[in-house]
Amino acid sequence: MAAPTSEAPAANDRGKLDSQKARRIVAAMRQSVGRRGATGSTFDQVAGEAGVSRGLLHYYFGSKERLMAEVVRHDCDIRLARLDEALGGADDVEAMVAVLVSGLEDMVERDPGAYALIFELFTASRHNEELRDAMADLYRRIREHLGRVLAAKEEAGIVKLRGTPEGVASALFALGDGLALQMLSDPDTDSSETLDAAIATAESLLGGG
Repeated sequence: MAAPTSEAPAANDRGKLDSQKARRIVAAMRQSVGRRGATGSTFDQVAGEAGVSRGLLHYYFGSKERLMAEVVRHDCDIRLARLDEALGGADDVEAMVAVLVSGLEDMVERDPGAYALIFELFTASRHNEELRDAMADLYRRIREHLGRVLAAKEEAGIVKLRGTPEGVASALFALGDGLALQMLSDPDTDSSETLDAAIATAESLLGGG
């Protein structure tokens, strides 16, 4: 295998990407995509907001696409950590659904840029294979992770899944992402009835009701 070039030496170097400066760059890119979109986020803007030189972005990531792929991976880690913490103590179907709904509402109300980022990166991924692979990996990791949590909950007698653990996990995330898109697109509409229907659907998938 050829050695990394000077244009993109850090794409596979997790040690460098865990450095403080690299983390600042990833955070700045995340915020920029949420505000300006993927196309409008340039290396110059991100470098300025991260307080580093433009050359350092090239050193760590090589290209804007690789930097956005790292943003996707970073957000995946955040979502998995939140899932573990929130679902760990849920001991019945209602509590588990309440955790998922709370997470959805928190992101839509307090951090709408998180979903904007996902939708922006999805759009950009249609034209970039590396981003497409990163988005696929994001959903695969989250789906498999929640699937393992659901399987453990089923083994403990807390849920009775209406499908395979990964299948139910995928349906729950699809439900949440679709709701988020509607809520963000039309924030003035009362979504309480839609949310009630989604809660009933989620409880049914988990074997409640």
